[in-house]
Amino acid sequence: MRERQRQAPAGRVALNALFLAMQLFVSYSAPVTAQATSEDADGPAGLLVAYRVPHDSEVRLDGSLNDAVWALAVPISDFTQQDPVEGAEPSERTEVRVVYDEGNLYIGATIFDDPGGILAYQKARDADLATDDRFMWMLDTFRDNRTGYVFEINAAGLKGDALLGAGRGGRAWDGIWEVKTARLPNGWSAEIKIPFKTLNFDPTLDTWGINFQRTIRRRNEELLWRGHRRNQGLTMPVHAGRLTGLQGLSQGIGLEAVPSVVASWRNIPSNTDPNTYPRDISLDLGYSITPSLRAAVSINTDFAETEVDQRRVNLTRFPLRFAERRDFFLEGSGVFSFAERSGPAPYFSRRIGLEGGEQIPVTYGARLGGQTGRYELGFFQVRTGYQELANQDRTVPIEDYTVARVKRTIFSQSSIGAIYTRRAAGRDREGFRPEDRHTAGMDLNYQTAELFGDKNLQFEAFFVWNSNPEPSVDRSLSDLTARGIRINFPNDVWQAHISYREFGHDYSPAVGFVTRNGFRRVEPNLTWRPRPSIEWIRRFEFSAQYRYLADLVSGIAEEKQLRLYLFGMELESGDGFRLQATRQYENLDRDFEVSDGIEIPEGRYTNWEYSLQGRTAPRRRASVQGQIMNGGFWDGDRSQVQLTFTVRPIPGLRLSGSIEHNDLRLPRGGFQTDLYRFGGGWDFSPAVSMIGNVQYDDVSKIVGLFARARWIVRPGSDLFLVYAHNWQNLGSGLLDRDRDLLTLSKGMSMKLNYAYRF
Repeated sequence: MRERQRQAPAGRVALNALFLAMQLFVSYSAPVTAQATSEDADGPAGLLVAYRVPHDSEVRLDGSLNDAVWALAVPISDFTQQDPVEGAEPSERTEVRVVYDEGNLYIGATIFDDPGGILAYQKARDADLATDDRFMWMLDTFRDNRTGYVFEINAAGLKGDALLGAGRGGRAWDGIWEVKTARLPNGWSAEIKIPFKTLNFDPTLDTWGINFQRTIRRRNEELLWRGHRRNQGLTMPVHAGRLTGLQGLSQGIGLEAVPSVVASWRNIPSNTDPNTYPRDISLDLGYSITPSLRAAVSINTDFAETEVDQRRVNLTRFPLRFAERRDFFLEGSGVFSFAERSGPAPYFSRRIGLEGGEQIPVTYGARLGGQTGRYELGFFQVRTGYQELANQDRTVPIEDYTVARVKRTIFSQSSIGAIYTRRAAGRDREGFRPEDRHTAGMDLNYQTAELFGDKNLQFEAFFVWNSNPEPSVDRSLSDLTARGIRINFPNDVWQAHISYREFGHDYSPAVGFVTRNGFRRVEPNLTWRPRPSIEWIRRFEFSAQYRYLADLVSGIAEEKQLRLYLFGMELESGDGFRLQATRQYENLDRDFEVSDGIEIPEGRYTNWEYSLQGRTAPRRRASVQGQIMNGGFWDGDRSQVQLTFTVRPIPGLRLSGSIEHNDLRLPRGGFQTDLYRFGGGWDFSPAVSMIGNVQYDDVSKIVGLFARARWIVRPGSDLFLVYAHNWQNLGSGLLDRDRDLLTLSKGMSMKLNYAYRF
């Protein structure tokens, strides 16, 4: 139905209320020091002494821990349950030892367990271990309580790793390290070797932060060495223990060279010359300026092995944001995060080297990242080449991109930082050269784990400016900036946050991503997750989220959303469901074409929408998750069904599929959309794997096939074989008898890269 009554804007009253709330929260925060040692509520942080391997000894990686040096290392085994019973004794024992030599850190873990209960489905690098037993560890190599490295393995020898910053992990990082595992009559064991060349660290420190976590998946049991409380955890370095005795560490010369060779075949039937055979050579060079600061240069950068994006059907007025998948931009990307929870996004790497879904060649890229003292630094300089866009009948000129980021640690877990980006384009084929576009901003990220003694509190503030995209048009500072604050209380049982932000009408960072501008928004949220004394139920969930968005100038309400999680339940088995109701008000100031030939007229619309979401535990051989939704959609109705299934018949083999169906009923015409995804993977070993997927949506009517085989020759060196094929469906539906598939493009690539470290 339509609503014609105007609503009063939130105005500055909300902002004043936010600042008052901030003062109240911070005033109750316990004082923190710059280098506070982490402590559990039960006592001081644990201490683990690393044993130095004698020069006449060595660690041979076979997973068995039979080398004599392991017997000389003092193990730690005092793990504590985080779930299902916080503070309880573990159901199984875990022992961890750490030794090192001049060039490597070694971790030996003995995971005691019933051999028949060990779950190890996954083998491929960085696969999701929600299905498996796992062993994890965290290294805080600067002891700044904010940043670090997180690693994980399973009994099959899978490797996963991530960069850690401000409590969030960036799984895109692929460090060079090794692991071997062995099955035992009473569990499994692992030997891990991490070269110091792989890590940035402060060479003046002989003590790092360290922590360990183990998951027993069949019981959904989480065990931690330190920081076992539910408000804590592995990814919060402030709660870690200490690894001491590290002396005489060496990264060698600190030079790394990774040459790559790519040979491809491309076939586009519509071209005059349908077949092309591009070949290329690229080179990545890395150098550790200091043990904590690393520079890298990439020449003729290639992305042949990059996976395709997952298709999505867009029924909104705003563009969709897709995640970065290219390794060059993912490595070390955590430092460039800027007020992530508030969304100003002054830097979005997919603005570089991609245009309208087509790849733009990257001529070279230079990168600097790491830490010096209390400063965390990041720098990108990238040049992209001239490219004709066949699908859009236009050309993209040579462009230069600059991104610079600096953060300074303050207090124990907090930081203040600045960011700068520049986009400079050359002349296009008409001889026009646009103005360089600049963006600059500052952000504050305050965190404490000691609110009211042991609670977490986060405060975020940001201010971003971009240059005037049309210098001939006069625009105010308010038009060209985005600013906001956010207070977050992320704790067990009770969670809450409230945010306020304003985006100017012309806020549009040239190397960033913004879905809409010219608004002010207030967004409070309250969640309650009680844990009942019922053996088979882990917790319930109740939540209320509200969003009020108004035009920045007129103050007229453009959107009001109330989202209620009426009831949610998570079982100890890992299964769960959630019932949700959403009231949505939107003031549409112009007609909006939701589908070809079907327009939504301007006006004010209020609707209710209801959904039921459910999932079975991923640890099962066959798991399912889905959602059923029904409710109003503008001046009509919408029903949606989403279903995803995954089957793991044997370890290393997985098959999956998902279907999304939308049925829209509108006064000016109804329509349906369907999206299908089918995929799978076969991991022959942790070093050899294959993945593939087929996607189709009946909006674009394009069928896409992607397949990739990967052989990790040795850590850091890979051989990829990639095949892609796209068809246009000229018929009515993919599953209909009258379907008519026309090849749009197909191709194959082989890429070999080999790492040399000195």
